[in-house]
Amino acid sequence: MLEIKKIGVVGMGQMGRGIAQVAAMSGYQVVVFDISEKIINDGLAFIQKMLDKGVTKGKWDSNFVQTTCSAIRPAAELEAMSDCDLIIEAATENKKIKFDIFKKMDEVAKDSAILATNTSSISITEIAAVTGRAQQVAGMHFMNPVPVMKLIEGIRGLETSEETFDAVDAVAKKMGKVFVRANDVAGFAVNRILMPMINEAVYALYEGVASAADIDQAMKLGTNQPMGPLELADFIGLDTCLAIMNVLLDGLGDTKYRPCPLLKKYVQAGRLGRKSGRGFFEY
Repeated sequence: MLEIKKIGVVGMGQMGRGIAQVAAMSGYQVVVFDISEKIINDGLAFIQKMLDKGVTKGKWDSNFVQTTCSAIRPAAELEAMSDCDLIIEAATENKKIKFDIFKKMDEVAKDSAILATNTSSISITEIAAVTGRAQQVAGMHFMNPVPVMKLIEGIRGLETSEETFDAVDAVAKKMGKVFVRANDVAGFAVNRILMPMINEAVYALYEGVASAADIDQAMKLGTNQPMGPLELADFIGLDTCLAIMNVLLDGLGDTKYRPCPLLKKYVQAGRLGRKSGRGFFEY
């Protein structure tokens, strides 16, 4: 099995910066890249802030913070990942963007490197097909926020080799995560169940069943969920929720996955949730 020592992370948004932080905290050397220099700098500053907060809470000492931060190296070009053993893509949930990134990753990565995607719904088999190394492509679906959530949903494409899947499983375990293996079907396991629930909560709001606050309160107190489905949608991003529902509808062809018109309207209006300051709730 390929030994992973150096990890590349493509995309330094909310998910990418979390993946980079956890990888560095777990002893890996990490190279991070984003097309926006500002997003890279903001991501690195956020990681520093989170690690410093850990010192304040007594979780670790300043030496650990220094070691972790020094293990993360920003890159101006994707070519800087040519010596990485594993490259994890964490860009926006858009097929074209991911396909373009994987074509470039395939070109710059060394022959033995594994390419992974943090996609929450897009087919691993399709992504792998745009590369010349389909056997070395796998899904590693991290949960948000990455440093806190224990799950990594592993997805094996049609051509993914056992060696590749075992290697990403080992990385997940070294990161202190639980690796759950799912088949390459639209939405995989988590979002196949989660997103229709969120979409149904939006339908309940759309049809006037109850207010947004009452829907969330009912689900938190009645089903022991730490966060109501509408608040969770705001946390994930309503544009991401809509994109995943469309993948489920296209991939499975069942009208029960049809996105609620209200979800579409909010996205069209730019009410994307926490990241825009307003979704089903205001922030």
